[in-house]
Amino acid sequence: MNATVRPEVDAYTQYALSQTANWLPRWLDQVSVALKNLEATEPGLMERKALNAARLEADRHRESLVEAYRAELESCTRPEQSGAGQGGKARVSFDELELMGDDQVQETVEFARLQQVVEMTLEDLDAELNARMCSALGLQQVSPDANPLRSAAFIGALSRAMKADRVEASVRGRWLKAGSAALGEQLAGVFLLLIEKLDENGVKPVGFGVTRPFAASRSGASSVSGPRSRRGESSMLKPGERGMPGDPLLTLDQLHRLLVGNLGADESGGQVPQVNQAMVRNLASEVVTLMMRQITDDKRILQPIRDILHGMKPALIDLARADPRFFADRHNPARRLLDAIIERSLGFKSEAESGYAPFAAEIRGIQRALLRAGDDVPERFPGLLERLQQFSSRAIETSQEARGLAVNTLVRVEQRNLLAERLVHEFRDLKDFSKAPGVVRRFLTGPWAQVVAQARLEEGVRPPLLPADAASRRYFEVIVDLLWSCQVGLASLNRPRLVKVIPVILRTLREGLDSIDYPRAATEGFFQALMGLHEAAYKTQRPGVPEDNPPSRQDMEDVSMWMQSQEAKDTGFMTDLPPDTQPPAYENTQPLPPGELPDAQMPDTRPMESRLPVEFTVGAWFEMPLEGVTTRCQITWASPHGTLYLFNTVSGKSVSMTRRNLDRLIDQDRLRMIARQSVVDDALDAVAQQALQNSSSPDKT
Repeated sequence: MNATVRPEVDAYTQYALSQTANWLPRWLDQVSVALKNLEATEPGLMERKALNAARLEADRHRESLVEAYRAELESCTRPEQSGAGQGGKARVSFDELELMGDDQVQETVEFARLQQVVEMTLEDLDAELNARMCSALGLQQVSPDANPLRSAAFIGALSRAMKADRVEASVRGRWLKAGSAALGEQLAGVFLLLIEKLDENGVKPVGFGVTRPFAASRSGASSVSGPRSRRGESSMLKPGERGMPGDPLLTLDQLHRLLVGNLGADESGGQVPQVNQAMVRNLASEVVTLMMRQITDDKRILQPIRDILHGMKPALIDLARADPRFFADRHNPARRLLDAIIERSLGFKSEAESGYAPFAAEIRGIQRALLRAGDDVPERFPGLLERLQQFSSRAIETSQEARGLAVNTLVRVEQRNLLAERLVHEFRDLKDFSKAPGVVRRFLTGPWAQVVAQARLEEGVRPPLLPADAASRRYFEVIVDLLWSCQVGLASLNRPRLVKVIPVILRTLREGLDSIDYPRAATEGFFQALMGLHEAAYKTQRPGVPEDNPPSRQDMEDVSMWMQSQEAKDTGFMTDLPPDTQPPAYENTQPLPPGELPDAQMPDTRPMESRLPVEFTVGAWFEMPLEGVTTRCQITWASPHGTLYLFNTVSGKSVSMTRRNLDRLIDQDRLRMIARQSVVDDALDAVAQQALQNSSSPDKT
């Protein structure tokens, strides 16, 4: 959505908010009636009490929930929030699931079911409203995420409002279960009113554009709806399908209980019977099967590596039968081995890259070792993990010391640059700074700030014997003389002082620049301009006191990151990037969904405003141009203040870059995120999402 909302769009949003006081109390009334009917037919005493309590809570929250809902809906319809993941799609990550309580799991399932029912009810109305709202926004074609009043926004706001109003999870779950159909009816009425209002104002619907095959998943770190298989079919099972004949259909509740270790508990609240070990083993095997399906269909990994991983599946299933929760333990040797293989494989973009052949041979050996006959499969993983770690250490042994040097250098560079930024503020507060010519001001806020910062850092480690001997003090004090001497009218009144300070100024400036190895060629223009100012001041004859020079109209330049030549060499620093005159190599940086590759022939139809910022987190993989070749690199270190990042290729080569240059690569469409988190995490998230989908399917209601 545009940063500035059109008045008419804001009016429609306010109209939708005003309707909350009408439809939400009606929905709560319907929920209350539905809960009373369920209570009358419920045979279990405990559940009847829970339904009665939920009904009483619906009456108690009538007014407060309306206010909470208005606040949540208004929040997600603001310009800065539109398209930013406020839709409220029912999702659950694998890690979150293990931390959930039973009531939270049930609420998640009920919310997914409600979402299905409501979206089916609103399907046609939602499309009509999207087409009109996109027209009101000034778009040329439908972009559902740009519409602040899309159905997902209303549904998501309800979930957040109930939490904000402190409605307990068990109560929320029963409300959602009892009121799904009624919510669809109430929102349908709101959508009809909005469509009528748009029609009255002459807003015509726009058409639907071509959408990219992976555009829907761009708003998250990675798709959890599952990649496409190599045969072009969805690898996610449809609700009601089974992975293999006879396999259990994994539900979210079963997965949750498997993770927390209470599968087989008596749900009625009675005494917990002995856990059904056969069921545990079967469900654990299904989790591994679904997880491996996600991994082996993930096109971010080269096909031969995926085939090798697929060959390891029998050993992992055997392990799951012995240790049903190994995949949830990040410290388990088998999980670590799987993570390590896939992590390294992400660094290879093609089989022709250096280092790929020995890596592939190594993991084939690991595969053969796992498939060897015997009952000791679980005991093999620690040794095979150590074997892979030793191989990886040998492969990048020569780069370890260089990487350590790069990290230490980048820490020092960031410290100096942050100190230089603070010094710039001190310089700008000096009396005559604003009167100085732009060339002098840019020199002070650029190279000279680095000089003073470096001197102060060195003195922090090795203090001078006397404060007067501190180089940083001399470097700072010379600024006063420099600012005075470059004001031609003022300096011309005191030529004796000018003659005296010029040699000191030039000598001190040269000394300071040499102390940080600043290239002389880069400052020759400044020195020529400065000498010209000094010459003009010396030759000018003006009686009386001259007027102050007017402030320079030339804008100040931002303080930019700078490194010494040796520092840049030690860190593989990429300096200013030349503009790319060729067509963009790939889409604006967003996570590449598992199993999906961009279609370069299809245009991106999303508004620029809906593109989300990139999170540069340690461990994330990117594709970027290095020495003219698109290369995969992983962020292995980020500076404490997020101004510098260190990337490493799979061969161990280090490349550092500023956040500013990374943003520039994004603007030029020359940077693409491959993975924000591990592929195994992506796969397990997809398993959790599949379990949620299975739980919310019609045959599970």
